[in-house]
Amino acid sequence: MLTFANHPAPAPLPWPEARPDGRRRHAGDWILDDHQVESFDALLHDICPVAPRVRPDQIAQVARWLLSLPAEQAQAVLAERLARVDDLRALLEDPDWDRDSPGACRLRGLLGYFDNDGLIPNHVPLLGRLDDVLLLELAWPALADEVEDYLDFRAYRREASPAGDGPAQRQAWIRDRLDELAWQQHRHRIEASRYTPQPEMEAFHVRG
Repeated sequence: MLTFANHPAPAPLPWPEARPDGRRRHAGDWILDDHQVESFDALLHDICPVAPRVRPDQIAQVARWLLSLPAEQAQAVLAERLARVDDLRALLEDPDWDRDSPGACRLRGLLGYFDNDGLIPNHVPLLGRLDDVLLLELAWPALADEVEDYLDFRAYRREASPAGDGPAQRQAWIRDRLDELAWQQHRHRIEASRYTPQPEMEAFHVRG
C-alpha cells in the first residue's frame, strides 16, 4: 500500500495561526469578502471536520507570501498542488472505483468549488487559484486515504489485469495487497529471529 500524506505536495503551505486582531482583507489587489470566507470555511469543514478555521487575515497572509516569491517559483507552488486535481477527477470518473464511498462524496464537494470562481476570481493573476489550492491543502487529511487507495488500485489494475467487474477487481486488489502485507510481516519476523540471542544450552555429558 502507498503511504498516505497529510499534504498534497511534499512541503506544506505556510498556514499562519489565526489572530484575534487580524485585520488584513487584501489578497493582492482583491478584497476578501467576510461572508464568502465564512462559506469557504463551512465547505472546508463539511469536507474535513478537523481542518483549522479559516479567517480573511490568514488568507491575506498566504497571498502576501505567495506574491513575495519569484514568479516562476510561485507558479510552481500552485501547479504542484493543482496537478493532484487530475487524480481526483479520474477517481470520480472511473467506473471500477466505488464512487459512492464517503471519500468520493467529499471529493465532489471539493471539485464543485473548483469549477466556480469562489473567494478569488480565477482571472486574477497568480492569486486566482490560491483559494482552490488552500481548500485542497486544508482538506487533504480527509481525502488522502481515498486518493492514495485509488492510485494504488489503478496501478494494481494496470499491472495485474484482474478479471471481473469493478467490485470484483477491487476485491482482488484488497486480497492481494493483504497477502503482500502478510508476507512482508512473515519475512520481518524471520529476519528479526536471526538476531535474537539463543539461550545457552548446558553441556551434555555421557555418564558411564
